[in-house]
Amino acid sequence: MNSPLISAWSDRIKHAAAEKRPLQLQGSGSKAFYGHPTAGEVFHLHENTGILSYEPSELVITVNGGTRLHDIEQALAEHHQYLPFEPPYFADTATIAGCVAAGLAGPRRAYAGAVQDFVLGAHLIDGRGDYLRFGGQVMKNVAGYDVSRLLCGSLGTLGVITQLSIKVLPIPAKQVTLRLDLAQNQALTLINQLSAQPLPISASAWHDHQLYIRLAGANNAITEGIKTIGGERLAPELADDFWKQLREQQHAFFQNAPSTHTLWRLSVPSTSPAFLQDLPQLIEWGGALRWLWSDLPASQLREETAKQGGTATAFRHPHDQQIFHPLPAPVLRLQKNLKQKFDPAGIFNPGRLYPGEL
Repeated sequence: MNSPLISAWSDRIKHAAAEKRPLQLQGSGSKAFYGHPTAGEVFHLHENTGILSYEPSELVITVNGGTRLHDIEQALAEHHQYLPFEPPYFADTATIAGCVAAGLAGPRRAYAGAVQDFVLGAHLIDGRGDYLRFGGQVMKNVAGYDVSRLLCGSLGTLGVITQLSIKVLPIPAKQVTLRLDLAQNQALTLINQLSAQPLPISASAWHDHQLYIRLAGANNAITEGIKTIGGERLAPELADDFWKQLREQQHAFFQNAPSTHTLWRLSVPSTSPAFLQDLPQLIEWGGALRWLWSDLPASQLREETAKQGGTATAFRHPHDQQIFHPLPAPVLRLQKNLKQKFDPAGIFNPGRLYPGEL
């Protein structure tokens, strides 16, 4: 049985679709900077809040889409559990639906999994105003499971996410961060070597000749990791602050750049060597995620990234560039087909992903 709020939303969407009137879906607005600007009347979604069910022994929490990430993580922490993909907030008001729609994960992503790996089920209202349910609350319930995952990174172009079931995990028993002085190529070589070993690495980052490696797990595993890696052990409060600043892009690297530069998010194979070394860089995810500031033309930067088998996204301050890496024709066709199925009138966040197409 849908709530009066969800029924009202469904009616509003039906009317908008009939009039082909675009809607800007917005939760807290914490990720509004991400993606291309979109048109239409603002459709506020932050009122749909609340934890619907949470059974710690089942490692699953089901919540309404407008529930704040802070409230969810606080409830999980009371039972010594957490969201393993370590989502960035970018504002205290960030919501779980916005987190899933943006598809962004924090420092733990390369070692624990992406957002879509933990979405078990979702409810949404499509572009016809129909209420749809996908997946469930347990991993073995696979009916519609892949559709739930499709919502991750869709930036509100497929529908209004009203409810989510998320898999959670126990907080590791212990956590330690090590710091080593290494040049970029040395750091990339080392972290790839270490990632191939049975070590409890939960995050890594390199910037300004400093490699940070976070270990998380049982005491014995942590002790073995410290012996293998070496380096300086950071005080717990300094380590926690470092990873939080990294996750929330409050680190000095993200704050100190000319206003004429774009913050690029490069996704490449972790084994890619150092490239574009003349540009300021911060590297995460064992080498697979590379942030850099640049005023180079998008085509030039994407060409260099493509040589490494990767993609480049203009994450912040895009200066009217195409934000997302151009899709191959077959993939773009698939994306258009999905958009047509879920939102035939094209009313949800038009142009947020690719202007004029998605």
